[in-house]
Amino acid sequence: MRQNKEHDISRLPDAELDVMLVLWDAGEPMKTAKLLEALNRKKDWSMSTLQSLLSRLEERGFVEVQKHMRFKYYVPVISEEDYRQKETRIFLERLHGNSFKSLIATLIDSNTVDSSDLKEIEEMLRKAGDKSGGRSS
Repeated sequence: MRQNKEHDISRLPDAELDVMLVLWDAGEPMKTAKLLEALNRKKDWSMSTLQSLLSRLEERGFVEVQKHMRFKYYVPVISEEDYRQKETRIFLERLHGNSFKSLIATLIDSNTVDSSDLKEIEEMLRKAGDKSGGRSS
């Protein structure tokens, strides 16, 4: 899987993201029919809808097509981790003014996190601090 630079990654509309999530989860090239089968567990899409989405994803550089005999297989070009990092940065910048404290306060205020989540977050922050030598950036 090619690692694109973050600025090359554009935001995906929900339908295209649904397709990418299935491809990322599969971890291997997928035929169109298998993709449609997986997607139709939650959606009710036609083959033409899926083909249109795949065509857009290919044009945007998210997937590539590998042809074997008469079948097309789709492979993610952008990793899920790269996409997730880019989306998280955009979310944090737009909704929280790039403030991690604002994000955590919102999660706490909305009762989205419980005490075990907070303990995990504390542990993650402690480990991150250990890696940076206790420096703040």
